[in-house]
Amino acid sequence: MLDADRTQLERRVAELERELAEAAASLPRHSVRPHQLQRVEELQERLVEARMALDRAREGDGGS
Repeated sequence: MLDADRTQLERRVAELERELAEAAASLPRHSVRPHQLQRVEELQERLVEARMALDRAREGDGGS
């Protein structure tokens, strides 16, 4: 994989981590609405997928 592609994946992972942290921090302690929880779960799933893609990219590069 090209370094540019791997760098883009790394940026995407960092972006999703920030979005997830913000979404989780904005959850109220009580009376969480379904759409709020759904957003956090969606971001968690996207982050897992992005990390897996990044891991595959790194493995394809020989782990560099």
